[in-house]
Amino acid sequence: MHVVLFGAGHVGHALVALLAHLPCLVQWVDTRDECFPDEVPPNVQPEPTDTPDAVVDAAPPGSCFLVMTHNHALDFALAERILRRDDFAYFGMIGSRTKRVKFERRLIDRGVAPERVADMVCPIGVSGIVDKAPPAIAVAVCAELLQARNGAARAWRKPTAAVPADLSGALLLGDI
Repeated sequence: MHVVLFGAGHVGHALVALLAHLPCLVQWVDTRDECFPDEVPPNVQPEPTDTPDAVVDAAPPGSCFLVMTHNHALDFALAERILRRDDFAYFGMIGSRTKRVKFERRLIDRGVAPERVADMVCPIGVSGIVDKAPPAIAVAVCAELLQARNGAARAWRKPTAAVPADLSGALLLGDI
């Protein structure tokens, strides 16, 4: 699994510590070279760069993109660039549901197809983990990456229709 991680902040550091133990290659990208530690795990390649968009373009097909930078404008630019590709395995971005809604509107206004925007996972990480500490977020993101690797991420992230209360018993009994 090829992971392209944009962001060397607290969550990025916690995530790299976990990804060090998984069978993956991590391309760790940030515009601030001073944010990278002196030593990194063998499967992690720090990449300080002034052109993170070029990293998106050069990533191999089937890459997993994680966006968690210090800058919303950069997050948006990366999201647009990633979503214009049609060959990534996973794209997750740290942020709130409000951030997602704002980005969705802007991306669609810029010509990104709604079905492509639907491939963006934001908020990132498996559901149910509400702790906002960087290590907890990193665990949730790693779990979601493992699901993506197994082909489950897109299927389980799709919204499901609510079951009307008057039909719930019928569904259990197989009457429909």
